Amino acid sequence: MKIYNTMSKQKEEFIPIEEGKIRMYVCGPTVYNLIHIGNARPMIVFDTFRRFMEYKGYKVCYVSNYTDVDDKIIKTAMDEGTDCSSITERYISEVEKDMSDLNIMEATAHPKATEEIQGMVNLIDVLVKKGFAYPVEGTVYYDTTAFPSYGKLSHKNMEDLRSGLRELKVSGEEEKKSPTDFVLWKPKKMGEPYWNSPWSEGRPGWHTECCVMAPKYCGGALDIHAGGEDLVFPHHENEIAQYEAAHGEQFARYWMHNAFINIDNKKMSKSLGNFFTVRDVTSQFDPMVLRFYMLSAHYRSPLNFSKDLMEAAKTSLGRILTAIWRLQDLIPRLEEKAFSKEEEENVKTAEGYEAIFSEKMEDDLNTADAITQIFELVRLANATVEEHSSKAYGEALLQKLETLMAVLGIRTEKKEEELGAKVEALIQQRQDARKNKDFAKADQIRDELLAMGIQLKDTRNGVEWQKI
Repeated sequence: MKIYNTMSKQKEEFIPIEEGKIRMYVCGPTVYNLIHIGNARPMIVFDTFRRFMEYKGYKVCYVSNYTDVDDKIIKTAMDEGTDCSSITERYISEVEKDMSDLNIMEATAHPKATEEIQGMVNLIDVLVKKGFAYPVEGTVYYDTTAFPSYGKLSHKNMEDLRSGLRELKVSGEEEKKSPTDFVLWKPKKMGEPYWNSPWSEGRPGWHTECCVMAPKYCGGALDIHAGGEDLVFPHHENEIAQYEAAHGEQFARYWMHNAFINIDNKKMSKSLGNFFTVRDVTSQFDPMVLRFYMLSAHYRSPLNFSKDLMEAAKTSLGRILTAIWRLQDLIPRLEEKAFSKEEEENVKTAEGYEAIFSEKMEDDLNTADAITQIFELVRLANATVEEHSSKAYGEALLQKLETLMAVLGIRTEKKEEELGAKVEALIQQRQDARKNKDFAKADQIRDELLAMGIQLKDTRNGVEWQKI
C-alpha cells in the first residue's frame, strides 16, 4: 500500500507501527449545524480507506472526534436561547443519521472535546513547564519559536508568515511573543461554558483537543492522521507542535488530506448561495449515489459538484446495481452443476479484475480507477450469466461484485418499493410507446425489464408484472 504523505509531499510505502494493526484518527465535525457535503467527503473517503485495509486483513482502530465546544456552538446556543449541550446533542444525533445514511462504519471511538478537558489541561501544563507555552493574564499561548520544526507539515515559510501577520496587527493579540503563536487556553466570557485550570476559568483552544484524544483512544502515536486539506494549516500543524513538544516523539507517520468540493466550478459558500448540506442532497438522491459520486474522483483531486454530475453518477451506479439484482434474482433458478470450461476461464478473468481493483486501491486509494474494474465485472456478468449457466458460476461473479461494492461502502440491497416504482414507470413508458406505434421502443423496454428479472403479461385488465 502506498499513501501520499502530506508531510513528505510524496507517495510512501505504508508501514504500520504494529504489524497487522492501524491506528487512524480522522478529525470530525464541529456540531452546531447539519453537516454539508464538504464535511461528508473526508467521512466517505477515509471510511473507504478503513474498509479497504480491513479487506486486506488489517485490524483498524478508527477514531473520529466531535468538537462540542466552540465559538460557533456558543453563538448558536445564544441565538436560540438555550445551552450548548442542547445544541451539540441535537446535531450529534443529526450527524449520526447522515453517517448512517451514507453507510459510514461506526468508529472505534467517537470522543467529545467536553469530556476530555482535564487531559487538555494536563497537556498544556506540560507544555508550560517545558517552555513551549506561556501564560498571559489567564490566556495560555503556544510559543511557535520554541519548536524549530514548526511549519514542517504545511511547508510554509514561517519568517514570511510571521512578517505578514505582523503587518496585520491583530487587535487583542499584542501580548503574543510571535504572530504565529496560538491559543491553548482562553479565559471565559460572560455566558460561555467554562472549566477550571491553573491559569483561569475558561476553555481550551480548538487545536489542543485532537492531540489529546488521538493518542488516548488510539493507544499512542498514530499511523495515520487524516482530514480535509483545509486542516493542514494551522490545525494539524499546531497539533504536531503540541504533541511532539510534549511527548518527544513523532505524532503520526502519515498525513492524508482530501481536496475541496466546488459547486458548479465555484467554491462552496453560504454567501454565494451554493451551500448544500448532506440532507439537501439526499432529499433528491439516494445517499449511495452521493457516496458513489464522491468516490468517482481521486480523493486528492478537487471535486466539482452539480446536479447533472449527480444524475450521471446515479445512472452509472444504477448499471452496477441492476447487474447485481439480476444475478440475485437469477441464481436461485440456476442448475447445481460443475463449472463449464468457459466458466472456469471467466472466473479467472473476474479474479484478474478483482486483483487490478486491489492494485488501484493500493495506489494511494485510487477509487476512480478501481471502480472501472467493477464495470468490467458487470460487463462480464451481463454477457455470460444466463439461464443455462451453473449456479456456482453465477454465485462466483455475484460474490465478487458484492465484495468490491462493500469495500467501497455501497449498499447493494434491493429496495422493493423503489423497484416497484421503477417497474411501473417503465411499463407506462412501454404503454405510451405501443399507443404511438413505436413498437421498437416497446420491445426495448420489455427487454430492459427482462434483464432486471421482470416478466410482463398483457391481460384484459392491463399489464401485470412478476419477478422471474
